[in-house]
Amino acid sequence: MEVLGKGNFLRDQVESRLGRNNIWVGPTNTGESVFVKRLLGDRPDVAKRVRRSLDMQRVLADHPEGADAAPALIGHDVDNGILVFENLEEAQPAGDLMVEDRFDTELAMRCGRLVGQLHETEPTPELDESRPLFPSEELLVGVPVTMFDRLGNTELEAWRLLQQDPELHEGVLRLLAAEDVAPKTPTHCDLRVDQFLLVGERLLITDWEEFRLADPARDVGGFAGEWLYRAILDIVTSRGDAEFLDIDFTQEVVLTRGVEKFLRLRPLVETFWQGYLEVRGEVDPEIAERATAYAGWHMIDRLIAAAAQRPRLLGIERAAAGIGRTALLAPERFVKTLGLGPVDD
Repeated sequence: MEVLGKGNFLRDQVESRLGRNNIWVGPTNTGESVFVKRLLGDRPDVAKRVRRSLDMQRVLADHPEGADAAPALIGHDVDNGILVFENLEEAQPAGDLMVEDRFDTELAMRCGRLVGQLHETEPTPELDESRPLFPSEELLVGVPVTMFDRLGNTELEAWRLLQQDPELHEGVLRLLAAEDVAPKTPTHCDLRVDQFLLVGERLLITDWEEFRLADPARDVGGFAGEWLYRAILDIVTSRGDAEFLDIDFTQEVVLTRGVEKFLRLRPLVETFWQGYLEVRGEVDPEIAERATAYAGWHMIDRLIAAAAQRPRLLGIERAAAGIGRTALLAPERFVKTLGLGPVDD
């Protein structure tokens, strides 16, 4: 395979990785080691995702403090949806640290500052200003035929659950209306913990295909929502417990353990928020409330993503989506609970 002028992969050393896109990693016969991503999907959408990645490179390149915040893009092909990056062989995904319970408050602070830096960069005129697909008012009414034909039974079940919830629909409409009038910044728009990479002392963010001028609350809510989701998944594990508990998971036990699990992780959200505000200084007064709502949507988005990979929805995933729904419908009640309240001086 020829890599956009970077030579051919060495067949015995190239590695193919699973994911929603095609990914190949390894050295080429020119001596370069590259990370190649071929985006999958409809051609017009793929072209937009490539261009948004290029926009990100231009925006960060114009701001020295943020220029090192993403892997270097060294080649691209818009028509074929190909992005070629430097291969960061020593990179450690922060998502691994999360799973291994080694993600600490120092790293959370650095993540908050890095996202704050991104949101403080000056946008260029050509940035995409369209609203991201999710949350979607239209899909909460019904999925189009072209999408319906590609969905499996579990995905259809998930969408049916969401579409039969008029209160959720109203909550999404309120959130989107609030976003429409919110100040916009350069925003990642698909931020998750596993998109932070540690490379030695460097901290980077990957996967910029959704980058655009948007509500910065999306990124803050994505980070906070990741830890809330982690806490809910941990309800049925012994992670963080002082001792192993052999218990029956009644509704009362699930609620009690969910609170306990998140209280253990909330300092990571609080520290992220502190680092974020230190960099940004003045932010619009409603950002924390919108971020809380987006954290709630993140839990529902996780249900949709899980449905694409499973023969049936798990009870714990339904529980997480239910908690997310509560936060989305009444975010003002859960700002402080989530760790996005006022920061003490």
